[in-house]
Amino acid sequence: MTRGERKTLWLGLAFISPWIVGVLVFALYPVVASIGYSFCDYDVLSKPVWVGAMNYRDMALDAVFWKSLRNTLFFAAWALPLGLVVSLFTAVLLNQPVRGRSLFRTIFFLPSLVPVVAGGMIWLWILNGRFGLLNAGLAAIGIEGPQWLADENWTKPSIILMSLWGVGNTVVIYLAALQDVPRSLYESAELDGAGAWTKLRRITIPLISPVIYFNLIMGIIGSLQVFAQPFVMLGGGPNRSALFYAVYLYQNAFEYRQMGYACAMAWVLFILILILTWAATRTTRRHIYYAGE
Repeated sequence: MTRGERKTLWLGLAFISPWIVGVLVFALYPVVASIGYSFCDYDVLSKPVWVGAMNYRDMALDAVFWKSLRNTLFFAAWALPLGLVVSLFTAVLLNQPVRGRSLFRTIFFLPSLVPVVAGGMIWLWILNGRFGLLNAGLAAIGIEGPQWLADENWTKPSIILMSLWGVGNTVVIYLAALQDVPRSLYESAELDGAGAWTKLRRITIPLISPVIYFNLIMGIIGSLQVFAQPFVMLGGGPNRSALFYAVYLYQNAFEYRQMGYACAMAWVLFILILILTWAATRTTRRHIYYAGE
């Protein structure tokens, strides 16, 4: 490197040094430290004590841990596919050339802008078993609604239902992908007599499959880390029916002050997400169409 190139290099590093320091201090160090703490008995207020794999052994024998994992997997198994399907069909409808399309798009996107805590409080009122808006609507058509948040059989369906309210971000991503589908393909299909369902299945879905894959991966990560809604609305729910993995991790870290155990839980969650992401990639890669290939 010449003297001028070295000067330019150091000048560039000086400009990005705040970002580098931020990544090292607030991202890299906590990640590396959590690996060590996961093998320690650590309560934040005192020095960590090395205990080897005791946290992981305790986790394997912790019935509450397994219940929180089952609750989270149940939520992900329902909320993820429902969210993908609802957001896709909503985006397809909002992509139609109808009057007031921009207004409809804004209405469907607005719920995703509502702060999570505020949204949780709104849904506490909607899902109230006695005075809630949802049960009032069901009663109007002769159906007696359940105690959504007080009955352990309905707490997880309540959170799943609420998750569909905030699909606006995913809808926007799908809408952007739909704009890139060539209109000529639809026109050719119409000349061949293809209907709406055939065009969706044979043209739209294959051409936006990379975006569907992206939303699938992000959905796996997000659904396994769901925290704010169940924590704000239910805490853990009746009989821990809404105790999700991230909520139990938070409780161990900041309520029970078992930071070592919480770090071990965090790494188990990371490995679980890694495995599911790898499995999703392996099973879907042959169904993803990239126009550049």
